[in-house]
Amino acid sequence: MTPTSDAVLAGRWVVVTGASRGIGAELARRLAADGARLALVARSRDALAALAGELGAEPVVCDVGDAAQIERAAERIESLAGGAPDVVVNNAGVFSIAAAHKTSVEQFRRTLDVNLVAPFAFVRAFLPGMRARGSGHLITLGSVADRNIFPGNAAYSASKYGLRAMHEVLRAELRGTGVRATLVSPGPVDTDIWNPIDPDNRPGFTPRAEMLRACDVAEAIRWVIVAPPAVNVDELRFSSS
Repeated sequence: MTPTSDAVLAGRWVVVTGASRGIGAELARRLAADGARLALVARSRDALAALAGELGAEPVVCDVGDAAQIERAAERIESLAGGAPDVVVNNAGVFSIAAAHKTSVEQFRRTLDVNLVAPFAFVRAFLPGMRARGSGHLITLGSVADRNIFPGNAAYSASKYGLRAMHEVLRAELRGTGVRATLVSPGPVDTDIWNPIDPDNRPGFTPRAEMLRACDVAEAIRWVIVAPPAVNVDELRFSSS
């Protein structure tokens, strides 16, 4: 994809995790059109390569549930960007529904590793460079479940409440440094993550036709990124109309 010469993000390096599908892929397409230089992170090698080829982006294959893979991915991204990237969008996540007593310790741990530990690991990798430079933007994908609990969400809500807490600490620590931090918390979004759950046939769940679309969430994240440098959107919460 060839951006125009006056593209709003021309030359800026943006990292998007969970980039091979859903919100991440939609966001990547919008940012590429804005001229961003993209490092797209996902574990789905074929889908990631196809999207990166479409957009002229750099694919970074990584299972964000694996700390060693994150470390290698961060090193590659810093090599590509010549230091810390300008923007990091921690979007990768896993989601499942199960009562607490039916959630295995392994599943609970995996949810925390992907949804909470991985975003922290990317922040820890890139934040020192951002602080030294005096600029950067850390965007965390939260959820309606980072302020509300639902039956069957023991693992997911624990991870998202933790993400919100992490974001609030970052925001307090980063005021005045030139580094921005934003929590983006949408309501239910119609992506493949719902396929094994089938919310249309589960009482109490939002039908997929009434959920937000991935492209709408991507547009909201883009709006946060392109806000004037002096503006920090601390938290953005939204749902379908």
